[in-house]
Amino acid sequence: MDRAGQAGGARREHRRNNGAVRLSETLQTVLAEQIRPLQAKFGELADAWSEVVPKELYEHCKIVDAAGGQLKVCVNSPAYMYELQLCSSELLKELQRQCPRARLKRIKFVLG
Repeated sequence: MDRAGQAGGARREHRRNNGAVRLSETLQTVLAEQIRPLQAKFGELADAWSEVVPKELYEHCKIVDAAGGQLKVCVNSPAYMYELQLCSSELLKELQRQCPRARLKRIKFVLG
C-alpha cells in the first residue's frame, strides 16, 4: 500500500478511536445523570416490592415505572394481575410505610 493509502487508513482508524472515546464519555454522562438517579429511586422501591409481594406473585411481575405518585407494575398473566389487584391496598400501605420518599398514591397493574 502506498503512503496515501496508509495515511487514509490511519485517519479512518483515528476517527473510530475518537468516536469510541466520545461514546464512552456520553455513556458515563447518561449513567450519572439519568440511570443512577432512577436506580436510586427504583432500588428502594424494588427492594421493598420484593419483600411485600408474596413469592408466588413476585415471580410474575416487575416494576416498570414510578412517577407522579403511581407505581406501574407489569404482570405476565391476567390471573396473577387479578391476585395482585386483590391485595393492592395492603401492598400500597406497606410500600408507603417502607418508602415514604416515593410518595406513592396508587399501584397500576398492566399486562405485558
